[in-house]
Amino acid sequence: MTGTPDREALGTLLRHVLELLDGDVAAVYADLGLADYRPRFSPLVRVLVADGPLAIRDLAARVGVTHSAASQSVAQMSRAGLVTLSPGADARQRIVTLTDRAYALLPAIEAEWAATTTAMRQLDAELPVPLADELYAVLAALRRRPLRDRITDTGLAPDRPGRPARPDTAG
Repeated sequence: MTGTPDREALGTLLRHVLELLDGDVAAVYADLGLADYRPRFSPLVRVLVADGPLAIRDLAARVGVTHSAASQSVAQMSRAGLVTLSPGADARQRIVTLTDRAYALLPAIEAEWAATTTAMRQLDAELPVPLADELYAVLAALRRRPLRDRITDTGLAPDRPGRPARPDTAG
């Protein structure tokens, strides 16, 4: 992306910022010869190192992502030889375990994590509010009152297709 997204297109702006951040971290991994390693793998790897093998559902909860997002990342990690999957207590459950390759990469993963954390602190020093603080504030506000409710409450949201228009109450 060459330009800057419209200020009111917040979803596009957030994705653009994330693409810039993740793209640069991915470039660091590529510079280290780890072109098949994605920045989104690191939180999963760190949890698995700390807690040992986990069901995808538990891994998702510990990292703070949806089951679907964790499952997609785990599938990519499996293709990259970083994790193995084994049956859990029931047929629906899959247990994720780090491979020897993942453990061999751990020094580079941890060093990159530390370097990125330091770089983000430097970036935060340039911002009016540290980025993570602002994002946590946004999450808290949306948990108090979801954006869907806020949109509906404006009275500007269109009616569903096939539903009669709202009567004019301005009278």
